[in-house]
Amino acid sequence: MKYIHSILVLLSFSLLSGTAFSQQTDFSKAQIFCPVSDKSVLLRSVEVLQTEVQKRTGIKIPVVKKRPKSAQNLIIIGLESDLAKISPEINSSLNALSEIKKEGFKLLVNDATKTILIAGKDARGILYGVGRLLRKAEMGPNQFLMDSKFTFSTSPRYPVRGHQLGYRPKTNAYDAFTVAGFDQYIRDLALFGANTIEILPPRTDDDATSPHMKVPPIQMVVEQSRICKEYGLDVSVWYPNMGKDYVHPDSIAREIKEREEIFRLLPKLNAVFVPAGDPGELEPDVLFNWLAKEAAVLQKYHPEAKIWVSPQVFRPTQKWFDTFFEHVNKGYPWFGGVVFGPWIKIPVQKIRALVKPSIPIRHYPDITHNYSSQYPVPHWDLAWAMTLGRESINPRPHDEKAIHNAFDEYGVGSVSYSEGTNDDVNKFVWSDQDWDPETPVVETLRDYARLFIGKDYTESVTQGLISLEKNWTGELVSNDGVNRTLQQWQEIEQMAPLKVQQNPRFQMGLIRAYFDAYTRQRLIREMELERAARETLASAKATGSGEAIRQARLTLEKAWKEPILQEFQTKCSQLADSLYKSIGAQLTMKKHGAMSGRGNFIDLINMPLNDAPWLLDQMEKIEKLTEESDRMKGIHEMLHRTDAGPGGFYDHFGDPESWYRVVPGLSWEEDPGSLQSPRIGFGVGLVGEEWVDEIKATGFKGQVTPRVWMKQAKTLYNQPLKIHYDQLDPKAEYRIRISYTGRFRSRMKMTTDDGQVVHELIQTGEQPTFEFNVPQQATQDGEVTFIWNCGEGERGSQVTEIWLMKK
Repeated sequence: MKYIHSILVLLSFSLLSGTAFSQQTDFSKAQIFCPVSDKSVLLRSVEVLQTEVQKRTGIKIPVVKKRPKSAQNLIIIGLESDLAKISPEINSSLNALSEIKKEGFKLLVNDATKTILIAGKDARGILYGVGRLLRKAEMGPNQFLMDSKFTFSTSPRYPVRGHQLGYRPKTNAYDAFTVAGFDQYIRDLALFGANTIEILPPRTDDDATSPHMKVPPIQMVVEQSRICKEYGLDVSVWYPNMGKDYVHPDSIAREIKEREEIFRLLPKLNAVFVPAGDPGELEPDVLFNWLAKEAAVLQKYHPEAKIWVSPQVFRPTQKWFDTFFEHVNKGYPWFGGVVFGPWIKIPVQKIRALVKPSIPIRHYPDITHNYSSQYPVPHWDLAWAMTLGRESINPRPHDEKAIHNAFDEYGVGSVSYSEGTNDDVNKFVWSDQDWDPETPVVETLRDYARLFIGKDYTESVTQGLISLEKNWTGELVSNDGVNRTLQQWQEIEQMAPLKVQQNPRFQMGLIRAYFDAYTRQRLIREMELERAARETLASAKATGSGEAIRQARLTLEKAWKEPILQEFQTKCSQLADSLYKSIGAQLTMKKHGAMSGRGNFIDLINMPLNDAPWLLDQMEKIEKLTEESDRMKGIHEMLHRTDAGPGGFYDHFGDPESWYRVVPGLSWEEDPGSLQSPRIGFGVGLVGEEWVDEIKATGFKGQVTPRVWMKQAKTLYNQPLKIHYDQLDPKAEYRIRISYTGRFRSRMKMTTDDGQVVHELIQTGEQPTFEFNVPQQATQDGEVTFIWNCGEGERGSQVTEIWLMKK
């Protein structure tokens, strides 16, 4: 329904703006005229228009200093106040459009005089007006067309609209950008209304440099700031507290010295964003005392700059939050506002109620990660998590709009959290939504496709991007749309000239289409191989355990010894190479120098998708048993691992068929960050490891684990996880076996809805499975809700499997 709604809204939008079913006017012979009293308001807007048109048409639009007498074939650019003085006719045309506010613009085409007017409220408004013209124009060789009756008057809904572009090794592409590459990318974002770019200091939570870097980090952040200043954009710095001590005077002096050097060098700086944690865990009193000192050196070089802070901390207590918000509400003169981003325990609605109305909240949405993140893909298939990983190319246009519109009213806009080019589409969707939350997603995608790939691919690429998002809906094995998505992209590829085929934005969509189709076909085949292997093992009584294991092993090994669709894998590798050469995208570790878990999804293209690793491991152990009876018993237990016995229940909560037992909270549309509702989690968890880069069948102390242990139900922080059973035998006594897997490894307590304790706080993560008696009183009415709560300061509760067995 959401797709239908977007189409209807777009139709209404097009009709209101006069853009539907209109003729076009040719501006290939146009000239640019800028009747401004202050040339500085133009910034680089005229240059942007000239160069972007020339790239696509081969036409260099000349600039004239005086308005020609014919007043024909003109693109008139300037402040609305200046353009209104040109003539009564132009003044009347501008006045006929709705009033614009700060950063707004009016854009209109007069077919009779072959004139385009771009009237900005201010300097940024001019730039955004140029951007909208470029987005809507039909450009090709020696062709520059605009809708003959196009009129548009608009102002941004929110004052903060930006993206984080960190030049650091941990990113999947930015560290390979040149200065010119950042200039172009910042320009592209500005064309869609972005007004803030967030940069990172040379010292963050990873290596100081990378082999991809063309210039030293300190030089690049200066260049990024300079570029933003030239375009008239704001600059923010994400500056975590990386020091070990923020109390001792010597330690503070070192930190101040570092910041003074950076703040002094930056040509422009409007804000510093300091996360309270991840990294840099500090107690609030220490944090705010330090920030006051940091603010003093910041405002020494940038007097109007403010410090923004997020209550981002992995294991917070209530006391921590109470103290934090006490400081926030004190109204420090250097304090800019609160940032709402990943790993913040409190919903933004509640934060808005906790802080004074005068204190702004800035969103910091994670648009770059697929799981273990602020806004994970809802109910993502395990096969995707294992292969595409956390940071793949991830166009999620409709999800991003839904996420944005769920919370936008509580803030002043956003600066997105990004780790590279993988989230490219999402950036442009988010900027358009910050400008106007009523903008249909398809409108943004059409502009994106038209401007960045070509006018002939407006609809085909738009629908291709929408289809890529649909690939991730539901269970992969039954999603026939994945193959149709590939066909869509292949048809574009076959018809497109070499220039389009080599366009990195086209290639990012194409590689996903091939990768997705390859993964689905592998999943179908490998699940069939597993089924056949299990059937072979089930016949062990007839063939003997040795022969059954031998045949089952041969069957499972076909997945990699007799691989399918090798041409798809080759295509993905070729596209990965091309993306590395063009934009520095690092999709593999060995060949392209990616960091593990940071966008290297091509490395995972042949990750086993069935239970073969566990079955092979178990068969190897069974073969070592000396007695045939013991081997037969081992095979039986392996094949019947999920058997809960007569009258029992087995559930794996990563499986859609069992998810109905998980008691829901708010809907995904209301709570996409799952702060008030359960979500799916991925990963088994390793003893002593806070983070594991890949989702694979390895856990605890490094042993091979069942496939199902990689996916579980979970809640965040102190939100209870509830699982409901009904149709129980009211006269029976039950025993429960539980698999606790997942990376949180929290201390958890399990109770029932009538207050019975199944187990007190226990430490999970050391062993996978526990068994307990269920108090009979809890099930005597034929149903029970089990409730898990984690200890204070823990990250959340996770439950993977349940066997509810009759005694």
